[in-house]
Amino acid sequence: MIEFLKGVYGWAKHDFKEWPLRFILEISAWFMSIGCAITMAATLPSPPFLILYPIFIAQCAIFGWAAWTRKSTGMVANYLLLVTIDLVGLFRLINN
Repeated sequence: MIEFLKGVYGWAKHDFKEWPLRFILEISAWFMSIGCAITMAATLPSPPFLILYPIFIAQCAIFGWAAWTRKSTGMVANYLLLVTIDLVGLFRLINN
């Protein structure tokens, strides 16, 4: 387990040195994702979607951009679809 954690730390350190902005944005998006999940769970059955949807969209867009810069086709497709779904959800929420 120690070797695994050393490997993760080494990979993260290399990732930060390679592209610090991307690293910081991905960590920020990760915190946004966790914050949204906790907020959603804590506020059910009526989560504040008007607040959460823009954060969902922002963090998915950041993850999508990061995936693009890493040339990860599957992740770009995944986050593009999630941004689209969340935009549709936000527009439906605003219009109802």
